[in-house]
Formats: sequence, structure tokens, C-alpha cells
Amino acid sequence: MVRIRALVVDDHRIFAESLAAALAAEPDVEVSAAGSGPAALRCLDRAAADGRRFDVLLVDADLGAAAVGVLPGARPAVAVAGGTDGVPAVDGISLVAAVRQAQPGVRTVVLAEKDDPRRAAQALQAGASGWVAKDCSLSRLLNVIRGVLRDETHLPPALLTGVLRELTAARKHRTESERLVESLTPREREVLRCMVAGLGRKAVAERLFLSPHTVRTHMQNVLGKLGVHSTLAAVALARRAGVGPVDLEAAS
Repeated sequence: MVRIRALVVDDHRIFAESLAAALAAEPDVEVSAAGSGPAALRCLDRAAADGRRFDVLLVDADLGAAAVGVLPGARPAVAVAGGTDGVPAVDGISLVAAVRQAQPGVRTVVLAEKDDPRRAAQALQAGASGWVAKDCSLSRLLNVIRGVLRDETHLPPALLTGVLRELTAARKHRTESERLVESLTPREREVLRCMVAGLGRKAVAERLFLSPHTVRTHMQNVLGKLGVHSTLAAVALARRAGVGPVDLEAAS
């Protein structure tokens, strides 16, 4: 029997344990749970190092909105990792994107309290394969899990129109952003990538071997050509256009 290795990621401990226990009752499902985004990433890394990669993540759409707690005297159905080491919380959509980048073979399904076309579209863009209501039946959830492992994408029918509208609008914004980025000179694009990485004027100057005054001029030109008035707005537009940050480790 081919077993499905699933990881439930939810900072509501009772829900995580209950869902994990229900899934673990299936003969072909092996399940673990994590109580935060950083804990989930550690679980993924350990599993990969042991040659026992997870097949699917079930991620709370509102991950990070509640503090991780341990119920006094509670006996967990599964081991719940993380949330107690001071590591900042990671929201559900960011976790989906991080998993997509780190382990693209792992499928992710977002579990949501309510239908939200905008968030669902963001989840799909980040790499999720499904969006499911938290109160759906176990059989429905199992169908989705098995479906995404066959490379299917699962959305509630009521969300489909709204999600398509959001994706179309996002594609339009991306096209416009790409056009603006293409208007930059190679040096200005390099400066923009430094801005996306969060580097300030002095750090950009040191990295590119330029004077702070020259970097200031380049940054002003970038803002002007992109039609924005702040670094934050420029970074947001750059990300929509698919511009990534410079590799800071390569320079260290």
C-alpha cells in the first residue's frame, strides 16, 4: 500500500490534533502536525534529510493569527511542533510560497474558515493546489488530498468565478508592471533588485561600488520610471513583475 504522508499546519492546537487524528485513522495516511510556519519548515527539512518527504501540507489560511498554546494535561494525538522558540509566525500564504520554493514536489492545500476569492487566488499564485473549507467533511478533504497528488487543482465551485476574476486582474497588473520594469536601464534594474532585497542606499552603494549620491540618483530614476513615490511601492510593483532580490549570500 502506498502511504500518503501529510503534515497539518495550524496554530489552533485542538483543531490540528483533531484533524490529524481523523486523517491518521485512514489506512493509507500517515500524518504529523506543526503549530507554526517555521515549525512546519523544520519538519519538512528533517523529513527530507531522513528520506521521508511529506506528500501534502494542509495549511491554515489564518496561520499566525493566534498564539500557539499547550492545553494543560492534554494528551496530543500527534506530536505538534514549534511556536515556542521565539521564531516569528509565518502566515499561511507565505508558507505556501516558501514550500513551493524549497520543496516543489510537496502539494499544499489551504484550509479556510470562510471563502475569500482574493485570498484563494493569492494561495494559488503562491503555489497551492487546493482551497478547502475547514468545516468540510473528512471524505471531501480526503478526495481533495488524493486529487492534488494527481496534480489536480481543487476549489469550491462557489469560489471559481471570483478566483478567475482575481487571477485575471492580477495578470493585468503583472503585465503593466513588467512593461514599467522593462523601461529601466540594466543598472536601474540592478538597483531595483537591491531595493527588493531590503538594502538601503549605503548598502547598495557598497555592493555596486558606486557613490551614495549616484545610488540616490538611480533610486529616484527608478521611482520616476515606475510611477511610484516610495521604495515600498517600487518593491511591490517589482514583485508583481516577477523581479526577485539580489543574492545577498553570493556577495558575502
